[in-house]
Amino acid sequence: MARSAGVSKSTVSRAIDGEPKVRAEVAERIRQAVRELGYVPNQAARSLVTRRNNAVAVVVTEPQNRLFVDPYLDCHLRGIRQELVRRGAQPVLLFIEDPEDCPRVGEFLGGGHVDGALLFSLRTDDPLPSMVERIGLPAVFGGRPADGSGHHHRSHTYVDADNPGGAREAVRHLLGLGRRRIATITGPLNQAAAIDRLDGYRDVLPDAAPALVAEADFTLRGGADAMAALLDRCPDLDAVFVASDLMASGALRTLRKRGRRVPDAVAVIGFDDLPTIAEATDPPLTTVHQDVEEMGRLMARLLFEPRPDAPWTDPGDAALPIVVTATELVVREPA
Repeated sequence: MARSAGVSKSTVSRAIDGEPKVRAEVAERIRQAVRELGYVPNQAARSLVTRRNNAVAVVVTEPQNRLFVDPYLDCHLRGIRQELVRRGAQPVLLFIEDPEDCPRVGEFLGGGHVDGALLFSLRTDDPLPSMVERIGLPAVFGGRPADGSGHHHRSHTYVDADNPGGAREAVRHLLGLGRRRIATITGPLNQAAAIDRLDGYRDVLPDAAPALVAEADFTLRGGADAMAALLDRCPDLDAVFVASDLMASGALRTLRKRGRRVPDAVAVIGFDDLPTIAEATDPPLTTVHQDVEEMGRLMARLLFEPRPDAPWTDPGDAALPIVVTATELVVREPA
């Protein structure tokens, strides 16, 4: 880039950041080189070394009322806020409740109000990854951004849990208990975490009947309704792997209403290991642990430090830190 424009790397950096000290003709030459080379600023490499606003956008693709009923979101946001406060940055919380909100949020992100963005709960084909890339805003994603096929974007930095590995461990545990009709309740299959957890289930049970898979929405009611649908379709099921603790709590309610004892008649395993749910259910929930709060802290840290210490950092691209944290099955009852 610098060689093509005939200037130093520092001049290119200042021009891209919009500093007024760069002469107009030089800035135009650099912009021409950007257009010719198709240059896109590397979001991972652009850590928040120079900050103008001391503010970071936290963009949540969920209805605002979910924040008050979903302990996962609360825990994730708590980790983000703790790290931002430690760094002297103010979080600015933005919600996207429907696609019409995206242009408004994009305009805000591109308006120079914040120094970077943390984004999570994205859907497949979500415009936000491309939007922050076009804006040139440093950004870190919670969970891997995925396209419509479920494939991940290697052009973005993200923090995620080992969703397929955790699901595989849960289903293998159920098999080890002698369960043979194992169903699953997935999250919405336009989210990468739900896709990955279903993939883990299918890795262990590739021949599972489609009737044993029910899609829900990561809510208590969604888990309850999906469990009812599974029992109607497959009354002989003897276990269920549920892709979140909140949905698992809903599934347990349905099982009680239907007179199916847990774990005697139906074994249940969740995902998240949120103490407010897993330790409060009856019986206490066996679940896949992921450190949700620490994942939030790691997201915020990646904006400031391109290479923070992490349990598992993907070595595939030194310029693109991708952090995938380990999961672990926590057995509270014999499932």
